[in-house]
Parts: sequence; structure tokens; C-alpha cells
Amino acid sequence: MFRRFGDRLSFTRKLGFRLGALLSVAILPLALISLIQNFNLVRSAEQSVEIALLGRTTSAAAGERALLHSALGSADALGPGVLDLMDQPALCSELMRNFIQRSATYVSASFVRKDGYSTCSSAPNGQTIDMRESTAYQQFLAEPGTLVTALESGPISKRPVVVVMQPLYRDRELLGYIALALTYELLRSTHDLTLGTQGARIVTFNHRGQVLSQDGDDQNMNADILPQNTELVNLLSSSDTTFRARDNNGNIRVFTVVPVVPGLVYALGSWSPKTVGAGLFQLSRFGAVAVPIALWLVSLAVAYFAVFRMVLRHITVLRGQMRRFAIGNRSEPPPVLNHAPAEIADVSQTFHNMARILIRDEEAMEEAVNEKTVLLKEVHHRVKNNLQLIASIINMQGRMIDDPDAKAVLRSVQDRVAALATIYRNLYQAEHLDAVEAGRLIDDIINQMANASINSSGDLKIETEIQPLVLLPDQAIPLSLLTTEAVTNAIKYAGIPKDADRAWVRVRLVTTEPGRALLEISNSVGDQVLDSESTGLGSQLIEAFSTQLEGEAVIETDDDSFTLKLEFAIDSGVLGGTSDPRSVVLTSAAREGARH
Repeated sequence: MFRRFGDRLSFTRKLGFRLGALLSVAILPLALISLIQNFNLVRSAEQSVEIALLGRTTSAAAGERALLHSALGSADALGPGVLDLMDQPALCSELMRNFIQRSATYVSASFVRKDGYSTCSSAPNGQTIDMRESTAYQQFLAEPGTLVTALESGPISKRPVVVVMQPLYRDRELLGYIALALTYELLRSTHDLTLGTQGARIVTFNHRGQVLSQDGDDQNMNADILPQNTELVNLLSSSDTTFRARDNNGNIRVFTVVPVVPGLVYALGSWSPKTVGAGLFQLSRFGAVAVPIALWLVSLAVAYFAVFRMVLRHITVLRGQMRRFAIGNRSEPPPVLNHAPAEIADVSQTFHNMARILIRDEEAMEEAVNEKTVLLKEVHHRVKNNLQLIASIINMQGRMIDDPDAKAVLRSVQDRVAALATIYRNLYQAEHLDAVEAGRLIDDIINQMANASINSSGDLKIETEIQPLVLLPDQAIPLSLLTTEAVTNAIKYAGIPKDADRAWVRVRLVTTEPGRALLEISNSVGDQVLDSESTGLGSQLIEAFSTQLEGEAVIETDDDSFTLKLEFAIDSGVLGGTSDPRSVVLTSAAREGARH
């Protein structure tokens, strides 16, 4: 009986039925769209109300914004006049009084020095005012900068004021600040009074959380309309903000925060939900959360099952083949995915063909590169042998000449040729032909010259400090030739200094910072006089090689030594070919942060 029942249900194993069933499950969540639309409408209405509240709050604080911006601009405009008249308190005070008389907005103006005294103010008779006990001065001293703050009693007007303070600098020196005072009543009068009749309140505060003004007459009203257990400074934001919270009386209210003067002054609007009509939108949130979750879970399960079975598992295999091929597993082409859908199987076949061609071409290229490397090393080897032969011929010619000056000239030529031979010897012995170990190269050159010098004179001591340094040949060759010329001159002119038994020569090649190197060659000075402005061939060559290295040779002399310094930038080209193109790290774009 069960077998018959199973035979009747065999159609369920067909692809058409399964696709139909999957599509039916996928379409089922569409029945919930009508419910979701209701919640979307509620949310859209709430957003419209929030935008309207932000606009009403901004409109209510528009007058105060204009006053504060005007005060900041006026303080900036007074700055140059105060700087010019700072040393003339009477004239400076007259400037402040004239400014207050011409303006019906401000009740006082003053310049307060860093020490807390003001000798330049709109006070009668230009009297000196001690601001050290003022909370405004103390706040500015704690955090110098532009500040808007409220005072219960202004130092000059003796009435509640809001003070706008602008720092005054001369060059980069802070001299004090310019303070303009506006009456509390003036700021409060700029608020839109119709807000109060609609059950709303507006409070402005500075970036330190200090209340500046409010639109009601009751000074204790703020405690009832502010968010519960929330400091005003925690509401600061560079953009408009709307949120719901309980006030200090425990009632739910809607709050809006907008910047009046960004970074300095903000306005807080406190609204009753009944006033703004938000009570109409207080529906249950359970359905608004449960329906999207259900829709997401069903859609995810259906889509994942269908896509995984038909596409994802085959793509995962193909992706693994590509990664293994990219990191160097190229012993054989990856197998073709024969059981995948036709489109994916076609991609797999294409990748298989491409991998097979790349493996063949890479093998041919490696053979060609190895052959060219051998040939290039052979060229360097033969150039080195030819240069050594030339140096030997010059040496033989020098032995046949009796003239000391001619011998010296031939000896200098021989040293230069030997230095070039040393360079080419290092090139063909190097593992990578596009880089030279300059430290070892210079060390070899100095040893050659030192052996020749010590054999001719035992009163010379050569000290070296050579750090490992890899350079391109375009830099290593001029650096080596420059070192040859400089060391030749150092050995030639090295003298026995006072209180010493022998002459010395020191050579340093160090890295001063990333990307820069320093070559320093110094020798001791005896009784002979050195001509640092010599125009001989050696000096000309040193200057030419310094130009090639894009550096400048600097000569320093004192009583005991003669020093040549050359600092140059290390070429940032690829050195040594140390990076293996197969040594790569692949990151999956499908899974952010995944590493392979």
C-alpha cells in the first residue's frame, strides 16, 4: 500500500513540480505586502511630522541665529581696530562706546586681556574692569576659542546678558578676546511666540550644555520639558536630530535639536505628542517587526535553497579552483565541472582551456628568461674580464714609466677601471640582475684601494662603517665611482694629525631615514694645507657623480679632519625582483573580511 502511495507521489520528484513548489513558497510572502504597506504609511507619516517639527524649530530660532551670526561678525570686525588702539586705552574705549551707540542690538562691548583685565570697553569713563571673577572669562581661559555663554549679571550692564566672545590674535599669539553682550530679553523676543500657544517650547543652549535662552517667562520651566536623565551636551550634533523621550515629569515628548550656530549654539524644541498629532501613529510595533522578519526568513530560505542547489555550490568549486591556480598550484589544469548547469559548465571549460594555455606559456617564458639571464651574466662577466685586462695593461705601462706624475695619473686611471670591473663582477655574481648590493660593492673597492695604500705606506689606518644597501645599477655605478674618487683623494691627502702616530681615513655608508642614504668620507689632516676648492679632474668627477645621484657633495673642514658628505634619495624602483607574482593574497568579495 505504501508503495502504491509512493508511486502516486512520484511526480513530486520532477523538476517542474519542484520549481513550482519553490516559486509558490517564494510568492507566498507577497500576501503580507498589504500589512507591510500600512506600517510603511505610518512610518512615512511619522517622518513627515519629524521633518515638519525640525522646520518649525529652525524657524523659531531663526531670529536668534541672525543675532548671533551678526554678533560674531561684529566681533571679528572690531578685531583690527582693537589691535591698532590696544596701546591707547582711551581711544580704544571710545571705539567701543561709539560702536555701542551706533548699534541698538548690543548693551556692552569690551576687549579682555589674557590676565583678566579690560582697559578697552564701552564702560563709562573708560574705567578698567576686573573680569577675573566672571564665569565667562573663566570659561574662555579653560578653553580658548569662540564661545557664546549666558551671565546672570553682565560686568558692565549689570543685567542678564548673553555674551559672544571671539578670541583675538596677533600673528599666532593669543592676546585675549572681544566680548559683545546682548540682553536676554532680546534673544527671547526673537522666538516664534506662536509655539508656546501650540504646547511647544524652545530652549537654546551652547556647546557646553549651558542654557542661553527660552521662550517662556518661567525660569524653572526648562526642568519640566527637557529629556529625563539627559545632559544637554549629549544632544549635540552637526545635523538635525529628532527623537522621543520622557521629560522630567515622566511624560512622553518629541524633541528636536537643530544647530543655530554650528559648533557653538543649538536649539532644542520640546513638543507634546498630542500637539503634533503623533498620538495617531502609536500603533503596535510587534507586527511591524514580525512581518519583515518572517518575509526575510522565508525568502532567504527559498532563495538560498534554489540558488545553492543550482548555482552556488558549483560556483564555490570553481572559485576554489581559481584561487588554487592563482596562488601557484599549476601542476595541471583544473577539471571541468561536467554536472553543473550548461552556463557554469561552459565557464568551467573556458577556465580549463585558459589555465592550460597559461601553464604552457609560463613554462616557455621561464625558459626564455633563464636563457636571457645566463646571457646577460655572461656579458657582465666578459666586461669585467676586459676591464681587468685594461687595468693590468695600465699597471704594466705604469711600471715602465719613471715620471712620478705620470705614474700617479696612470694609477688613478687604473683605480677607476678597477672600480668599474668590481661593479660588473658584483652584477654577474648577483642573484638578481636589476639590483646591486652597494654596501658590499663599496667595501670591495675600499679593500682594493686599502691594500694598495697599505703596501706603499704603513702609516695609514682605514676605518669603514658600511651598512647593507641595495640600489639599482643606475645609482650603484655613480656611487661606486664617486667613492673611488673621494677615497683616492682622502688617501692622497691624509696626514698625521697632532697627538697621533698615524694618519687615518674613515668611510661611512648608512641609511639616515627610510628612502635616504648618506655617504661620508673623511681623512685626517696634518701640517699640509688642503685646497677644498680644487678644480682637478677628481673634483669634477665627484661633482658629476653627485649630480647623477641627485645630491650635492658637501665639504667640511676643521683643524684635524677633512670630510666629504653626500646625502641622496634611494630610487624607489623595484629592486631585486623579490616579489613573486604567484605569492598573492586573495580576499573573497562575497564574504567581507574573509582571507585565503
